[in-house]
Amino acid sequence: MIPIQHYLVVAAALFCIGTAGVLVRRNVITMFLCIELMLNAANLTFVAFSRFLGELHGQIFVFFVMTVAAAEAAVGLGIIVALYRNRETLNVDDANVMKW
Repeated sequence: MIPIQHYLVVAAALFCIGTAGVLVRRNVITMFLCIELMLNAANLTFVAFSRFLGELHGQIFVFFVMTVAAAEAAVGLGIIVALYRNRETLNVDDANVMKW
């Protein structure tokens, strides 16, 4: 059996990679994927603790997080497509939504 520390290290690494991607990258799609990576790191942590404690609450919570992530992906990609059609760029610095 793999110890919980290994799962937590992998989850922390995924979360750090996602955070660095959001802070460093300027492409909206890349930032969006990094946010999804951060959600998956949180899900991995929930599942690891759920298995470690012998409870199913963490795994049930993961299903809710996955549902919210799927809805976020649908709405987020719709906004990204609309942004690209209006601005013809996916760069965050070039796409100022408040000014038309």
